Amino acid sequence: MGRVVVLGSLNLDLVTQVERHPEPGETVLGEGLARLAGGKGANQAMAAAAAGADVAMVGAVGDDDAGRAYLQRLRDAGVDTSAIAVLDDEPTGTALIVVGDGAENSIVVVPGANGRVADAALATVEEMTPDDVLLVQLEIPLDTVSAACERAAARDVRVVLNIAPYADLPAAVIQVADPLVANEHEAQLLGHTGARPRSRLVTLGAHGAVWDDLGLPAVEVPDDEVLDTTGAGDAFCGALAAALARREGRESALHGALAAGADAVRHLGAQPDPRLG
Repeated sequence: MGRVVVLGSLNLDLVTQVERHPEPGETVLGEGLARLAGGKGANQAMAAAAAGADVAMVGAVGDDDAGRAYLQRLRDAGVDTSAIAVLDDEPTGTALIVVGDGAENSIVVVPGANGRVADAALATVEEMTPDDVLLVQLEIPLDTVSAACERAAARDVRVVLNIAPYADLPAAVIQVADPLVANEHEAQLLGHTGARPRSRLVTLGAHGAVWDDLGLPAVEVPDDEVLDTTGAGDAFCGALAAALARREGRESALHGALAAGADAVRHLGAQPDPRLG
């Protein structure tokens, strides 16, 4: 079984609950303020580790309380943090998250150290083998993402590209993704570019997911058990990469990913017990 190497973001999530999301120019009152571990990269790394994978995280944090707490959290979960840079001139990335009564969320991300993940981070990719899986998202510089995907593919490493938050990538990068993971909106945007990945996996929320010609229904979660949808997509991607590193087939890997995504909506925050200081 190979490793899952996750290249991506690490954020301190500041989360508050509201009765409804504000309209433009409107102020509403939030209830509570939680400091939680987040960032799509680290969320996916934690999910892959929870699914039993050998995981290495590549990224950057600030030399601050949030960064130090995050490194320890990942280590406690068994994630290799040796390729996470600690920067003394940038803060750890921060996400401001507002969760409404319907469990839908609005998010503003301040990249901080995530914006400085550059060429030095690619050394870990250069050490990967064909047994490994590279899992990437788009909350770090796109040039770094593109270089990592191309270098991994050149080493016959499977690349799982979660094209979120959506951004245009070179066709050569899209073409090495197996699969490219997108929600319906992201898939529509990608379709306008004409670029084609090796395989495409579209998540459909309550309607499940479709991986090329394979479709599976969602794992049902009763409405009264849905607390927060923040980390569902990341849990899905992490569990998917873990299954692929074990060389599971598409149906088995997709089933496990859907189950992980369903479990994620049952807790607040993007990770289980995500308190960060």
